[in-house]
Amino acid sequence: MIAATDLPARQQQVLRLVAEGLTDRQVGERLGIAEGTARNHLYRAGQTLGFHTRTHAAVLAFEHGLLEAAA
Repeated sequence: MIAATDLPARQQQVLRLVAEGLTDRQVGERLGIAEGTARNHLYRAGQTLGFHTRTHAAVLAFEHGLLEAAA
């Protein structure tokens, strides 16, 4: 099974920001990329990791160590 940490760096960045609750537009603004590009990175990460929803993406990001638990 592939881990989120095996994804390309940009897909990891997008996944991390989506898991933090940012929209595709906000992710794009934060990373200096187009909204559609952010959406595409998330889609590609979903194909690789097997998620279909933003909620599942957030869970996987946490489980794969891309996010830290809140204190």
